[in-house]
Amino acid sequence: MALTEYRVWDRTQRLFHWVNFLAVLALASIGIVILFADALGVPNDPGMILLKTTHVYVGYVFAVNLAWRLLWAFFGGRYARWGALLPGGRDFGRKLGEFVRGFVRGDAPFYLGHNPLARILLSLVVLLLVVQAATGLVLAGTDVYMPPLGGAMREWVAGETHDPELVRPYAPETVDPNAYAEMRAFRSPIVRIHEYNFFLLIALIAIHIAAAVVAEFREGGTVISAMFTGRKVHDREPVDLEP
Repeated sequence: MALTEYRVWDRTQRLFHWVNFLAVLALASIGIVILFADALGVPNDPGMILLKTTHVYVGYVFAVNLAWRLLWAFFGGRYARWGALLPGGRDFGRKLGEFVRGFVRGDAPFYLGHNPLARILLSLVVLLLVVQAATGLVLAGTDVYMPPLGGAMREWVAGETHDPELVRPYAPETVDPNAYAEMRAFRSPIVRIHEYNFFLLIALIAIHIAAAVVAEFREGGTVISAMFTGRKVHDREPVDLEP
């Protein structure tokens, strides 16, 4: 069969993918430095404040980009919609089994959109991205008093004895000690979720990249390039080709 070019990923999907890639890379790099700040000798002020503020600003880009992609899943093209991302639908179990058996043999069915195994993996990645964004926005308010919860957190830690407008990160003299301790207790489990979710997310992203590289070789070099061009080229008819 002759090579045929198929349009798959629209511009919004491709833009989301690369913005998300760069944002996660930047957030992970800064986050690791923050995590090991004590061992690295980073001072609280201005070192940690600068790191966390930068982390939050990049996090805003990450969160807005993610929110736009989730919205686009309702309005985008066929391969951008929830139906092409989430696992499920008619005969999903059979299609998953066929794909896994074919993948092991080296002749998996060719999908234009996400194959059944990728749907499961990417759905988990999206879930973890949402958890990371949500917990990160909460921590932005508890760490450096930035939106969307920074104002409320300033009011909380100021208590009855201090002016919320004068509250500053890493400045214990600007907060009520008891109120600050309460806020930190509220923050603590969210920090743990954010950290554990980060490591799980990185592991799944590594699996996703490895799977893309393997598919790139097995499908003739169109999987990764399609995220730049939006097109796939193949000599077989895709099993999910629109009638």
